[in-house]
Amino acid sequence: MDLLIAQILSIARSMWKYRWPAVLVAWVAGAVGAGVVFMMPDRYEASARIYVDTQSILKPLMSGLAVQPNVEQQVVMLSRTLISRPNVEKLVRMADLDLKSQSKAQQEAMIDSVTKALSIQSTGRDNLYTLAYRDSDPETAKRVVQSLVSIFVESSLGASRKDTATAATFINEQIKNYETKLEEAEGRLKEFRLRNIQMMSGDGKDSASRLSELSGQLERSRLELREAENARDAAKQQLAGERSRNAGGTTQSLLQESSLNIATPEIDARLDAQRRNLDALLQRYTEQHPDIISTRKLIKDLEEQKTKEVAELRKAALAAPQAGGAGGSMMQQEMARMLAAAEVQVASLRARVAEYSSRYSQAMAAMKTSPQLEAEAAQLNRDYAIHKKNYEDLVARRESAAISGELDVASGVADFRLIDPPRASSKPVAPNRLLLLGGALAVALGAGLFTAFAASQLRPVFHDGNELRLRTELPVLGVVSRLATPGERRRERIDLLRFGAASGGLIGVYALGLVVMAILISRQAG
Repeated sequence: MDLLIAQILSIARSMWKYRWPAVLVAWVAGAVGAGVVFMMPDRYEASARIYVDTQSILKPLMSGLAVQPNVEQQVVMLSRTLISRPNVEKLVRMADLDLKSQSKAQQEAMIDSVTKALSIQSTGRDNLYTLAYRDSDPETAKRVVQSLVSIFVESSLGASRKDTATAATFINEQIKNYETKLEEAEGRLKEFRLRNIQMMSGDGKDSASRLSELSGQLERSRLELREAENARDAAKQQLAGERSRNAGGTTQSLLQESSLNIATPEIDARLDAQRRNLDALLQRYTEQHPDIISTRKLIKDLEEQKTKEVAELRKAALAAPQAGGAGGSMMQQEMARMLAAAEVQVASLRARVAEYSSRYSQAMAAMKTSPQLEAEAAQLNRDYAIHKKNYEDLVARRESAAISGELDVASGVADFRLIDPPRASSKPVAPNRLLLLGGALAVALGAGLFTAFAASQLRPVFHDGNELRLRTELPVLGVVSRLATPGERRRERIDLLRFGAASGGLIGVYALGLVVMAILISRQAG
């Protein structure tokens, strides 16, 4: 610590030798600084405040129908990017600032100076923006702020309309592309169906399902054919037995035979059709299905009707006083008619069995190529469905974009309200000469101190034997002290007073200038 203090004192004694050059440099720097401060032109500030209202009653009402962007985020981004080079160039032209610029370099300098002088401040949450500009001419500053307000409002409207037009153009191009793709997919699907029209099924079932259905239909047809053949054979046996009977039988036996062989072919045919329908329904539905319940009820009603008609026929046969030969002839005619009907039914069922067998054989033969065709059909249907869905989505989005554009035109992106119109201050806001004068004084004093320090380092003087020994690294044999005379002491005191007066004069002049400047500023403010 003592060594550090000794070094500081040594440097101070060395600087003291060059105090007068330091005072001279300080006075020169102070005079230059004061001149620069007082020669700086006054700058006036023009400002305007804009409130951006992003709330609209139409937007909640159109929610879900129109695309609603984040308006607050758009406004914030617009305020941050407003001071861009294209906007500043437009601002310079609108405010007629380019009239004074003749060359390209002057125009560039003008654009840079305007960019630095512009400022946009936002309160954030309240959407309140303050636009400000400083210039030596208050009217020019006001004109620049007015132009900046116009650019701020127009940029928001232009950006919204440009975005809407760009989105509509892009969506229309995509719709055309997908319309072409959809037509191509429809054409491929049409060609495939025409090429494989015999293999296509209208109910959407695959080949395995169709084969299973045909197999079931074939089995039912064969079962019905066997039932019809058995019924036909039974009718033949009954007719043959009736013909071999003795014509002289008793009336009672004839009536009994009639009662046993009474038939209702129409009701039987309807009952047979409903039972087959019931079997087909039971293969697809449960017992509680409405079609099954109604079919069972119809079968029950037909059976009751058959019972009533059989009873009436029996009564009529018992009441008829016909001879045995006549009764036998009528019975034979009825049985012959039933046999003919049975033959017709057997022939019809044989044709049905043959048709189902042919279809089943064709389905079995088509099973070899069906998987490949079904895979190709699935791929075509999937491509068509994807293109159709995208096309419909794009059409819906185009309508939404159109509604959004009309909504922006009707309500605007936001409502820009000019709270405070552009106004230039009547008093200069810059430069702050009080602060600049204080800074000039500090710079002048620093320049003087630096001058003394630099001179002491360039031409060092040793005031202590120890310092001389440390610097030269040579032994010091002795030190001769110098005794000052009374005249020398008097001259040193006078020199010290002169130095104090010179230094104090510099500080006093600056202090006086600061006081006068403060008084002038207070009077202007009053």
